[in-house]
Amino acid sequence: MKYNTLGTSGLEVSEIALGCMSLPEDPKQARAIIDEALDNGVTYFDTADFYGKGKNEAIVGGALGDRRQDIILASKVGNEWSEESDEVKWNPTKAYIKEQIHHSLRRLNTDYLDLYQLHGGMISDNSEETIDAFEELKKEGLIRAYGISSIRPNVIHRFLDNSEIASIMMQYSLLDRRPEEFLPEIGQSGRSVVARGSLAKGLLTAEGPKRAEKMGDYLQYGPDQLSSVLNKLSAIHDNVHSLALHSILADRTVSSAVTGASSTEQLRDTLQAYHQTVSPQQIDAAKAATRLDRYEQHRD
Repeated sequence: MKYNTLGTSGLEVSEIALGCMSLPEDPKQARAIIDEALDNGVTYFDTADFYGKGKNEAIVGGALGDRRQDIILASKVGNEWSEESDEVKWNPTKAYIKEQIHHSLRRLNTDYLDLYQLHGGMISDNSEETIDAFEELKKEGLIRAYGISSIRPNVIHRFLDNSEIASIMMQYSLLDRRPEEFLPEIGQSGRSVVARGSLAKGLLTAEGPKRAEKMGDYLQYGPDQLSSVLNKLSAIHDNVHSLALHSILADRTVSSAVTGASSTEQLRDTLQAYHQTVSPQQIDAAKAATRLDRYEQHRD
């Protein structure tokens, strides 16, 4: 496993991170997946207070046991949910962030988070207040670094220009290459991108063709286009899963790819794919076979 520095934070993260949202609610099954990850060099675990209305954080905290010191633990904040209904409000206020960190720490059974991320963001937010909240949490020793999870260019630029974020989590895959427009700027600023959705809901795995039949289309790819591009990628490399991971990680701005797993078998497939060789020529061919779209909204 290769490890990269997350922006200017000094945190060293594994190139493959475990996205914990998909973990089973059964404690034994969840622990088996986390054990498998740790045994194979995965040290970066990502969750959010919104997943399962806090249940996912509690599952992660319980499954990690006494190995907290061996990992980089990240969570997210900003979605205020109701215990009584499915209503969710966006709340990036300082008071809310500083209140919620304590609930996350309790559920995760830890005294601090390595990375605390704003789980979204809008240009209408009072970002100064949000940034101030994260900075105070750093000074209080409750977090080591902070970042944002956003695909909105105007929000990304605001935080790049006005905050000390270490990272930006963005959906980035061979089937969604929109972040490539901003990777040079983010990298030159010293920050890192954490890629989520790099397997495109399983389309970029061995199960891709079957999933494509059920999904029909994906983003800007219609059914015929999706089937065609998956065939092209399969012709480039015999393991599309591997091609997908390495195509994203090839850019030095991307510190880690966050991949989910609901079973140890899924995690093993990802780790096996990660350790398989992919040449620069194959990555170039994969990029030539896929769309390079750009974000059309939230640019101003």
